[in-house]
Amino acid sequence: MDRINELIKLIEEANYNYYYLDKPTISDQEYDRYMQELIRLEQKYPQYKKEDSPTVRVGGIVLEEFEKTTHNIPMLSISNVFNEEDIRNFDLKIKKENINPEYVCELKIDGLAISLTYKNGLLVRGATRGDGLIGEDVTNNIKTINSIPLKLNQNIDIEVRGEVYMSKKVFTELNKNRKDKFMNTRNAAAGSIRQLDSKICKSRKLDCFIYHLPNPLDYDINTHHEALEFMKSLGFIVNDNNKYLKNIDEVIEFINNYTKKRKELPYEIDGIVIKLNKINDQQKLGNTSRYPKWLTAYKFPAEEITTRLKDIVFTVGRTGKVVPNAVLEPVLIQGSIVSRATLHNEKFILDKDIRINDIVSVVKAGDVIPAVVEVKKDRRRNNNKFKMITYCPICNSKLVKKEEASHYCINESCDARKIETLIHFCERNAMNIEGLGESILEEFYNMGYIKTIDDIYYLSKYKDELSNLFGYGEKSINKLLESIENSKSNSLERLLYGLGIRQVGLKTAKTLAKKYKNIDNLINSNEEELSNISDIGPIIINNILSYFNNKDNIRLINNLKRNNLNMEYISKNEKKNVNITGKTFVITGSLSISREQIKDIIEENGGKVTDSVTNKTDILILGKDAGSKYEKAKKLNKEIWNEDVFKSKI
Repeated sequence: MDRINELIKLIEEANYNYYYLDKPTISDQEYDRYMQELIRLEQKYPQYKKEDSPTVRVGGIVLEEFEKTTHNIPMLSISNVFNEEDIRNFDLKIKKENINPEYVCELKIDGLAISLTYKNGLLVRGATRGDGLIGEDVTNNIKTINSIPLKLNQNIDIEVRGEVYMSKKVFTELNKNRKDKFMNTRNAAAGSIRQLDSKICKSRKLDCFIYHLPNPLDYDINTHHEALEFMKSLGFIVNDNNKYLKNIDEVIEFINNYTKKRKELPYEIDGIVIKLNKINDQQKLGNTSRYPKWLTAYKFPAEEITTRLKDIVFTVGRTGKVVPNAVLEPVLIQGSIVSRATLHNEKFILDKDIRINDIVSVVKAGDVIPAVVEVKKDRRRNNNKFKMITYCPICNSKLVKKEEASHYCINESCDARKIETLIHFCERNAMNIEGLGESILEEFYNMGYIKTIDDIYYLSKYKDELSNLFGYGEKSINKLLESIENSKSNSLERLLYGLGIRQVGLKTAKTLAKKYKNIDNLINSNEEELSNISDIGPIIINNILSYFNNKDNIRLINNLKRNNLNMEYISKNEKKNVNITGKTFVITGSLSISREQIKDIIEENGGKVTDSVTNKTDILILGKDAGSKYEKAKKLNKEIWNEDVFKSKI
């Protein structure tokens, strides 16, 4: 359970840095490894799988600066494969569904996914993927890209999807005159398309390849290859290297060919996308909540570079977990200088026998902070094995080993833990206090302005003093104080998440807020009550009870009340429908409404959607070309609704 929570935190932090900041902090390969490990653990221990797990949702974040726009059909992520065995297993899974597969392979352009909408042949909207359901409206910037047509060759209503990218040549020229250089072409493209000034975006000379038609059957198109040709005929730029392939052997040959040729291309690619060609086959396989089952992406092996590991330093998180980090001799990898890598924990270091001054190989698939993969022991000069520290590097308290490999500082007064707690409280998914980022919170903590969470709401007392500090102008101070004031009106679930109760994530916080309505009801709850809430297990229950049994925590909550923070759940158009409330649904087959839309409707009306038909299932929503779920529902005598029945019920 602890490892699952650790992986979720690592992945969510990576998503935030990658999508929101455009500054990835772990490599693609490391991200994929975390995701694969999380999938394996959730399959092995399904009782610990969370509804808001990264494995069941699309990564991505919607920036506040842009107007939000909802995708009619969700823009999902893509699953990954890493070797020939994985590719052939993908093929075998398809064949098990009685499909004789034929494929289209496409170069996986390293850029930013985009959706383009045309009305009567005219471009009316350009949007980023965002979180898959809601993106950023970047139409003005999209219109500056010459390879995106403003008017099509037909007066047609259509949505297409593609990748905005920056060529290698333009990237090199752009970085020549920049002090703050872009790390890679993907970051340059993403940063450019998100410019608030369209003139800046235009100056970056972006390009775009179109690769997907979300609703091909509406245009009497039956294969993906036909869809590519159709989009090309409309005036879109479609990559000429895309290829129709009859079988998986031809797919592997295509991949091997472009593994050798990728450096000759005028743009960066990080893999090959493998898609089922026939639309009927695609619909038969369908999607998970995170990605389509009918396509996958082969990821190129990470580039391996050697450098010296100069030192191992330690950081302390808000839970007290102590993490070792490698300080590397700075090395240039794919256009950026890297000098740090996480070493995870004591076991990771001992298993690889990593020592200070070792020459190590590091990999980096996405031009980000590398992962240490191997020690060059034949070049070793240090005979001293790594030894884990026994005292906290910040407060000097004795560390406690709570897990197989992880050490914790249990001193709740440790400065590092307190600062991390403040950072968590202010972050976007918690109280969303703009202006109180990591560095500023650390500065204010050291100055004595903010030592505890409730101190945030007394910061206005120091307005005059802050004005005298270098870098804090009146405008920025007013904006910060306004953001603090606005946070007082957040719904209860944000506060619960921000308080940092162990293992209470966003989803659990919302479940508790909806159930108890206000914080006092939750404080007065008991083990029996909490155990009746689905998806909250005994460990989380114990953490909740322990938190509210702590006098210091109750004192904090009372101080927040005195500062007029909202302590109640604010319902967002919460509906009740006797046909749906309290019932568990499974969706199968192809429907005219997207599965995400159906799921949203069910959850808004107090129902629940799961992936598998079990004895706990109440109703199966049945679409065309349904498979084994339909048979199992009939066998278990479950209620079955077709699409028309579902619409009538809602």
